[in-house]
Amino acid sequence: MKVNEEEAETVRTLYDLYERLRTVRAVRDEAERLELRSRRRETSNGTVTGGNLFSRGHVYHILTNPLYAGRIRHRDEVHEGQHPALIDPDRWDRIQQQLQECAARQRGRASAKRRSLLCGKLFDETGDRLTPSHAKTSNGTRHRYYISHRMAARSGEKHPGAWRLPAEELETRIAGLVGATLSRPGFVASLLASGAADVIAQASAAISNLTAEASVQDLLAFVERIDIAPGILTLGLSAGLIAEQLAIEPNVIDADRLASSHPFQCRKRGVETKIVLADARAGRDDALIRNIARAHVWFEDIKAGRTFDQIAESAGTSKRRVQDMIGLAFLAPEIVRDVLGGKQPVGFTSDWCKSHEPPSDWTDQRALLATL
Repeated sequence: MKVNEEEAETVRTLYDLYERLRTVRAVRDEAERLELRSRRRETSNGTVTGGNLFSRGHVYHILTNPLYAGRIRHRDEVHEGQHPALIDPDRWDRIQQQLQECAARQRGRASAKRRSLLCGKLFDETGDRLTPSHAKTSNGTRHRYYISHRMAARSGEKHPGAWRLPAEELETRIAGLVGATLSRPGFVASLLASGAADVIAQASAAISNLTAEASVQDLLAFVERIDIAPGILTLGLSAGLIAEQLAIEPNVIDADRLASSHPFQCRKRGVETKIVLADARAGRDDALIRNIARAHVWFEDIKAGRTFDQIAESAGTSKRRVQDMIGLAFLAPEIVRDVLGGKQPVGFTSDWCKSHEPPSDWTDQRALLATL
């Protein structure tokens, strides 16, 4: 592996900053002040990737990548590599210990805030950046969003074309999109069109191992940029991070293959907009599963002669909620199986059930849910 000295110096600087500042967030802030940027690349058709300020996720990825200590990662194991180390291995091990201790302290803080994993990577059709925001309910529950920056910068004005997207849901959807893209048959071969067969095979195995065990945070680290316009989402992946994971030179990657477009539909939910990708599954909805289970318990209570008032009192809820949810006890078995497997329609949620009663006929149920 040939070392690019300019990139190597940036990596060494980030490690130096961490040893001095001791938190990834502080490193990110100082790197921004120093205007450290990821490598800028331009493809043959003029598409430019990289050259961006480092996000917190990107900084963390660099600090935990054993590649810089002269090693390679395979699944959960790290092995000695055959390339030169940018960071002394003993020093790298010491920094990993510090990172783990810091993470443990963060987990122990009851008030620790969940960070926005797509911060700095989201842009709308006007070129406006989507910035993290949050709102609190009357009971103190905190909900995160990504909103068009103009909504925050000019909050007193109306912005009819601006975006307000639920953060956690969007992050999960995008992570699924990244995972599906990376694991798509032939994806690695298309990136390394001029590579030898054994190199492509090794890279494909490495990507397969990565996507099999990657978390949402791991997958979102591969995102370079996302552009959202009505009806279409354009996802751009980072050539640098993919090259690091595959232990190959970034310049052998066909960067044109790292951008993909995905159609979606918009659904309004109050003041926010929900993005429904054309090929997306809803994912496991624990709240819906709990409500289906409760509905079956409550229906057994009704058969035993108890009233809605008695059931609500013993369950610590309202009579109205019992009445809204009792219809879930009559769902078709295959619909319940889909819910348990996270394969239900995106629009079929507990909130939807509050204002819609599923029909009693199972065929009608399936027809109705297919429209959600």
